[in-house]
Amino acid sequence: MTVADVLLAVVLLIHAGVLAVLAVNLLAFARDRRRPLPTDLPSISVLVPARNEEDTLRLLLPTLLAQRGVDLQIVVVDDASEDATWDVLQSHADPRLLPVRGDGPPEGWVGKPHALYQAAKRATGDVFVFLDADAQLRDDRALVRLVGRWIDGGGSGTAMTGVPRYLDRGAAALLTSLVPFAVLAALPIPLVPRTASPALSALNGQIWLLGADDYRRLAPHEAVKNEVLEDVKIGRYLKRSGTRLFFRDLSGEVAVRMYRDFGEAWRGFQKNAALLAGGAPGRPVTAAFVGFLLLYSVSWVAPGVLWALAPGGWIALGTLVLIKLAIDWTGRFPVWVSLLAPVTLALGAGLMLDSARVHATGAVSWKGRTVG
Repeated sequence: MTVADVLLAVVLLIHAGVLAVLAVNLLAFARDRRRPLPTDLPSISVLVPARNEEDTLRLLLPTLLAQRGVDLQIVVVDDASEDATWDVLQSHADPRLLPVRGDGPPEGWVGKPHALYQAAKRATGDVFVFLDADAQLRDDRALVRLVGRWIDGGGSGTAMTGVPRYLDRGAAALLTSLVPFAVLAALPIPLVPRTASPALSALNGQIWLLGADDYRRLAPHEAVKNEVLEDVKIGRYLKRSGTRLFFRDLSGEVAVRMYRDFGEAWRGFQKNAALLAGGAPGRPVTAAFVGFLLLYSVSWVAPGVLWALAPGGWIALGTLVLIKLAIDWTGRFPVWVSLLAPVTLALGAGLMLDSARVHATGAVSWKGRTVG
């Protein structure tokens, strides 16, 4: 038996496990979609952090202001933007929209947690919907369905998050497709609300919901005020605090365009990829850590190599593409992104190493700020 044969066996075993987890997740998503939703809804505050988001707000705000059937407040905090973000906010004369002009985070805070903390202090709704500025609501009843699904999951005492539709195109989509992949390939979604373990949690900062009373009691943004990877940390914090966390397919309600091009996508993920893999800002990149990153990614990069080297390697490549097709369908990525799965995952491995490098040198920056 050659080394390639052993590697092929290991990769196929990993893929079989991932396919089992993925099947459970997709079935859970399908069952959730068929459930009837409540229509008697509480008041809603949508909270949006915005730094240098003039272009994205021009897309987001009309979709928020078009919402029907809800008692709605929209709080957008301009986090000391250097572009026309404030002018865009001022151009919408609607009493439901509350623009807040911030001065940036104080010492000890990262920008996004501080902006949302400021928004929450001004929010008056009974349920908070946290939404990134690069998101859009899919239709004029999206908030009705979002909050209805949160109530269906338990309402008070629960948080809801999920996978939106991704609008990234071109080479940027290769990287952004790693976001749903990282969750759906590894995390059994039905176990998330059924276990108390913070390790079985996932919170997508692009879209999540929490009751206002629970937010004020738990103060999640204060708890993670200096975290670059604040959404993952909030998910774990909420579970430790006894909050039940639900992860849903939200592609029918929310769409997100994370980055305009490949370079922007690389810089965006550069700030947190190493943290997702277990690194921490300020620590040297040791040989052990680099080795961990390589081992972490080898089972996903290997199918492309095995296809050329090992008899039966096409099975490894085929199962990888099948996994990627199923996950990319959830996020509504183009088929060509799935067909280039080995390329995407090789890029992901390189991205983790580059992220570890910038964290080790203290050179992590985003939107004109040092963030780690």
